[in-house]
Amino acid sequence: MAEETVRYERRGPVAVVTMDRPDYRNAQNSAMTYALDAAFYRAADDDEVKVVVLAGAGPHFSAGHDIGTPGRDADQSFDRRASLWWDHVGKSGGESRYARESEVYLGMCRRWRELPKPMIAMVQGACVAGGLMLAWCCDLIVASEDAFFADPVVRMGIPGVEYFAHPWVMPPRVAREFLYTGDRMPAARARELGWVNRVVPRDDLEAETLGLAERIAAMPRFGLALTKKAINQAEDLMGMRAGMDSAFGLHHLAHAHNAEVGGDSLGGQTAKSMAEGGK
Repeated sequence: MAEETVRYERRGPVAVVTMDRPDYRNAQNSAMTYALDAAFYRAADDDEVKVVVLAGAGPHFSAGHDIGTPGRDADQSFDRRASLWWDHVGKSGGESRYARESEVYLGMCRRWRELPKPMIAMVQGACVAGGLMLAWCCDLIVASEDAFFADPVVRMGIPGVEYFAHPWVMPPRVAREFLYTGDRMPAARARELGWVNRVVPRDDLEAETLGLAERIAAMPRFGLALTKKAINQAEDLMGMRAGMDSAFGLHHLAHAHNAEVGGDSLGGQTAKSMAEGGK
């Protein structure tokens, strides 16, 4: 039986989409990515849903991309919907990786950012690397006091995750420190910088997030959709989309360099070594 990686629940006008791999800190394999995609399509198609909440089961929101669990499935084919690149399976080297990551990482997150209903990330514990991508493509972030954020992939010799929103989410000098050190940023600091909306006690996280979602849901659906589009367009006019395209190319140059000089596109890093390097 296939692993169930995502749960979908309607709570009045709010759809709660929950990543459900708590034993692996909700590491994102392709099965989860495509299950999230299906859940967001479902929420978009449901006229009763006004707001979407993205959550992670267990103590952590998401530890990022799956680079080492038994459910890792980067070698498998899925029905592609986010990009027009060919299937990565059966290809080699950069051709395979670029095709896959154009679809499941950059392409998916960009499309989810365009979901015409407000999305709120409900974050507790770790929100690391690929977890940042999921939170950042949401409109709002509500975090528990114990939440922390990190993008440690520079340890791999790679300039940040594929959905490179860092210089738009936070001031560029802060983004530099965030990436150069790979250190964890506590939720309180992220709120000071304006990229987390609210920080609440862990026990209040769900109630606070759903209360905010319900308040937003009282607004006109089309007005919310147009407002979201207006803000997204403003970000793109400030260079966000073009900047991500540039960073995505550098990201894959780094993968190719690692593979050429060391035979490992991840620079010898594992999920354990990445987690142990943070502070």
